[in-house]
Amino acid sequence: MKTKIWTINFRRFATNAIIVIMLATISVLAFYGVNYVTSAKMYNGVYYSGDETSNKVTLMINVYWGTEYLDDMLQILEDNDVTTTFFVGGTWAVQESNMLRKIYEAGHEIGNHGYYHKDQGIISAEKNYEEILNTHNLVKSLIGVEMDLFAPPSGSYSKKTVEIASELGYKTIMWTDGCDTIDWRDKDSEIIYQRAIKNCKGGDFVLMHPTEATKNALDRIIKTLKEKGFELCTVSENLGI
Repeated sequence: MKTKIWTINFRRFATNAIIVIMLATISVLAFYGVNYVTSAKMYNGVYYSGDETSNKVTLMINVYWGTEYLDDMLQILEDNDVTTTFFVGGTWAVQESNMLRKIYEAGHEIGNHGYYHKDQGIISAEKNYEEILNTHNLVKSLIGVEMDLFAPPSGSYSKKTVEIASELGYKTIMWTDGCDTIDWRDKDSEIIYQRAIKNCKGGDFVLMHPTEATKNALDRIIKTLKEKGFELCTVSENLGI
């Protein structure tokens, strides 16, 4: 009888110990910004990559200008059976609502890129709120989409930016370190191609914009990444949400 009671107590102790270890592990992972569900890389509430244990890669396209290249880019994406995420600015969406609708109807994910392309890291909390919410409401009114991903313009943000984005139901998204094509500055399609594919790994967010050089490099970028075994997908799919 004593042996039976001892066995039961030991099992209870072992079970409780396992639970404590699991909770402690989760707390440590959360503290260091690791999403233990999807293995996404997150620091201080900001996502810098998706599921690093997968073969998924996202070509995230930020749009405030370059509308003249988007038709060709959309065709290239369609020809390669790729859907991705376009982060759109409010002032652009007002002027190019037809193109916004075309991007969405082509099956691509739409994200928030602020209204006036402000430096979110230095503007007031009130302005941070307005930049995100006004763009959200505008896009919702134009295409009926409730966006939930926010890419800070120029990659600038503060703790307050992230907090406000979260309050508004948004995940803050940055590109993966080393995966910025810098196509807004450099107009060489070969350079853009090399930056997009170099050292690419699972979960990466590759940043690009609608430029002529990016358009010219896009088909080659997609084909090369696929040949390397990567699945090109949206940010949400990469995050596993």
